[in-house]
Amino acid sequence: MSAQLIDGVKTAEKVRSQVKEEVAKWVAAGHTAPGLATVLVGENPASQVYVRSKQKACAEVGMESFGFNLPATATQTEVEDLVRQLNADPKVNGILVQLPLPAGLDEEKVLREIAIEKDVDGFHPLNIGRLAQKGRDPLFIPCTPYGCMVLLEEAGVKLSGAKAVVLGRSNIVGMPVALLLIRADATVTVCHSRTKDLAAVVREADVLVAAIGKPEMVRGDWVKPGAVVIDVGINRVDDASKAKGYRLVGDVAFDEVKEVAAWITPVPGGVGPMTIAMLLKNTFRAAQIAAGQ
Repeated sequence: MSAQLIDGVKTAEKVRSQVKEEVAKWVAAGHTAPGLATVLVGENPASQVYVRSKQKACAEVGMESFGFNLPATATQTEVEDLVRQLNADPKVNGILVQLPLPAGLDEEKVLREIAIEKDVDGFHPLNIGRLAQKGRDPLFIPCTPYGCMVLLEEAGVKLSGAKAVVLGRSNIVGMPVALLLIRADATVTVCHSRTKDLAAVVREADVLVAAIGKPEMVRGDWVKPGAVVIDVGINRVDDASKAKGYRLVGDVAFDEVKEVAAWITPVPGGVGPMTIAMLLKNTFRAAQIAAGQ
């Protein structure tokens, strides 16, 4: 029997609708509309697309967006100075520095300059540190891992006591989602390219989060029957039958795994739409924090 789909498009729309409603009430109560500043350094085409989609999403829920573009030749000091200016701007509740930055710029130093109260991407070392510590809460959770957890919640997955495997250890997804799963009382194993007998470790998972960045790496025989599979990967593979010459696939071999798993996210239409939805939710929360709420 095929797995049930965890519909990221539907869930993201639900989150966006909630945020839109909250923003409308916020403005009606006399507050300024929440504002998100995006900082784009260089002319990476994918980053340009991501930034435009975030700005469009803000407009759709009644938020302001402020775009700041710097050339690829921008210095470390210029980028950090811009972030400091945005920290001081009361119209800006959230600051998002689009990653990756051009070679030669120190991403961690830039992220560290973002005021923790405006760190809507959740990547400030203080927010990540709080996420890693028992009994402490970050102001913001990184958007993609946050979206993964909301999808698991929407599917009614019981995480307490479950064996969870995270495939991938990136700072953006793998490590934060592992910390979130631990907070949900799952027993977590983080795997990577050097894990011995990787397939056997993955096969133990009641819940699998695949975020390794390799197309269709997880095969059907890697997955425990009845497991829940969250596929974070989004990869282009050549496909001459498509008008664009390629198709998008995840880190999971979907057609194989859906015949084994109980629940699975599709690619596209799974985790992807959740990232911007959670960014909007974080930005509204930042406006509340700025107002002392």
